[in-house]
Amino acid sequence: MAALIHHPAYADYAFGDRHPFDPRRVEMTLDLLAGWGRPAEPVVPSLATREEILSVHEDYYVRRVEALSAGESVPDATKYGLATADTPAFAGMDEAARWHVGGTMAAARLVWEGGARRVLQLGGGLHHAQRNFASGFCVYNDLAIAVQWLARRGTPVACVDIDVHHGDGVQQILYDDGRVMTVSLHESGRFLFPGTGEIHELGSGLGRGLKLNVPLEPFTGGESYLEAFDAVVPAALRTFRPGVIVVQAGADAHFEDPLADLMLTTRDYEALFRRLLRLADELTAGRILFTLGGGYSLGASARVWAILALLVQDAPLPELLPARWVERWSAHVDPARPFLHDPPGQPADRGDAPEIARRNRHTVERLLEAARPYGMGVGAGAPSPGPPPGEP
Repeated sequence: MAALIHHPAYADYAFGDRHPFDPRRVEMTLDLLAGWGRPAEPVVPSLATREEILSVHEDYYVRRVEALSAGESVPDATKYGLATADTPAFAGMDEAARWHVGGTMAAARLVWEGGARRVLQLGGGLHHAQRNFASGFCVYNDLAIAVQWLARRGTPVACVDIDVHHGDGVQQILYDDGRVMTVSLHESGRFLFPGTGEIHELGSGLGRGLKLNVPLEPFTGGESYLEAFDAVVPAALRTFRPGVIVVQAGADAHFEDPLADLMLTTRDYEALFRRLLRLADELTAGRILFTLGGGYSLGASARVWAILALLVQDAPLPELLPARWVERWSAHVDPARPFLHDPPGQPADRGDAPEIARRNRHTVERLLEAARPYGMGVGAGAPSPGPPPGEP
């Protein structure tokens, strides 16, 4: 049983017309599903309570968010990452952010209480927010709040982050939590915000060895990305044996994304989503929760997330985009390419692809060596849930 979660108030989480975080990407996704005759019909969440926010964030930080949200002056706002170019303050910011937390909490409750095995929260994924600091367009960390809520109910939780940026806030907040594994595949912080996510960041205390990072070279293509995923994620999750898998499904590793340099295609994303769903079927009786995340090419993000929504519901993937959708969103999609998937041959092959793949293999080998003493079984040679014949 699958469920989608969304609330119109998600669109209120907006930093202005010139900011890359554009709520229209979700509007485009919903419109695309409707154009195929598969309207989302989402579960409508409740607004997250202040107490839920305080389960992760410091009260003095939340009070500053509330004050800025109400239009009050906060002289030290930038000290807490607020009212900056990346994360500007805006009227109603606290409530807008709490709606996204409420959606991810609703998804967690559905999965935990058995209301659905697969849940796609069509919002959230604000993985950069820290306990007392806004960062990277993220005010409240809905993922950390929901993951911690699940873990406190006695089930181990694996959080897999495929956003192109390192999931630093989730990792930091849960760094010493032995009930939570985090695995982040991202463009290396040597080249991209937030500058973290190296292989030595393995956790602390009871969480040591449970925080895994796969920093990838710029211009990594789908073949190398999936090779790294298969070398790390299945064996790590099989050893950890989570009761729930939570996925931050950012779409900004797509080759059209303007803020990063990985080179995934829509077919690569389909392959990733199928792998994650199979791992959930194998390990958690199908219990998996997806959120959105980064994604700054509106046309690419909408197609990636529409693919995810259909796969979560075991629905077939159409070949063509609806003509009315292409016409409506022609400023963000190419009418000459009316297909769901990227055309063959894009992105163009790079001459340095073999060297990039070699460097990524070396990074994976170093991670496996670093994680092995902690008994996670990473790289132990367990079979990968790679695609069956005929699938991407």
